[in-house]
Amino acid sequence: MTSPEPQYAAILRQLRGAIAEAGTLALSKFRNNVRAWNKDNASPVTEADLAIDNFLRERLTGIDPAIGWLSEETVDVPERLTKERVWIVDPIDGTRSFIAGREDWAICAALVERGRPVATVVEVPATGESFAAIKGGGATKNGQKIFVSAKDEIRTAAIARPAKLNLALASLGNPTEVPRIHSIAVRLSRVASGEIDAALAAANANDWDLAAADLLVHEAGGKITDAGGRTPVYNLATHIHGALIAAGGTLHPKLVSALADTLE
Repeated sequence: MTSPEPQYAAILRQLRGAIAEAGTLALSKFRNNVRAWNKDNASPVTEADLAIDNFLRERLTGIDPAIGWLSEETVDVPERLTKERVWIVDPIDGTRSFIAGREDWAICAALVERGRPVATVVEVPATGESFAAIKGGGATKNGQKIFVSAKDEIRTAAIARPAKLNLALASLGNPTEVPRIHSIAVRLSRVASGEIDAALAAANANDWDLAAADLLVHEAGGKITDAGGRTPVYNLATHIHGALIAAGGTLHPKLVSALADTLE
């Protein structure tokens, strides 16, 4: 592991403080008759999403106004493509879970530099979990170092996935049932902490669903790639990704090989 750059460490401290405050704001609205409606793309949004988005945009852009901004709840502007560094934020990843009163939702933020995350936080306020990572500095959960699972056998691995990918795993002879984790960021964070062995994300996830947890997985010793083995790149003209595979370093190439035809 290389040493983290001091500039990233300073930014991560400020990021963690901002996300902790955002978590408190989210909990004040959680299971509290929050107002919700559907956006034009039929995905749900709540007053909590917008309040957290506004709060984080003010706090994070205040750290360095030269850093660009991309968020699920803010109108995308081409200006971000001219920025070497950009904040990529999901005020609430797992809004459906938030509305339903389930605990698997998260607040996610990543500082992305030249297409890859360098400092990130995934906060799960309902369970009191705070995941953080810094490029070259490892990943933590509630301040303690975390590492991916050493599992190397597909058939016995605990692999979280969306329901649409159940058949793909069944075809590999994997009978292990894993409780559904609706939030992609939470799913990937649990790979980073070794609580599950691997996770799959169906196609059409966005930068804000992935960037923060991406760094967690890599800094915890794992990998996250598409079915062709390519590492995601963020802050491109399109922020939509294909299907992805996250796992420990030994299991990951086996999953890529086994699922390449299914997920491409």
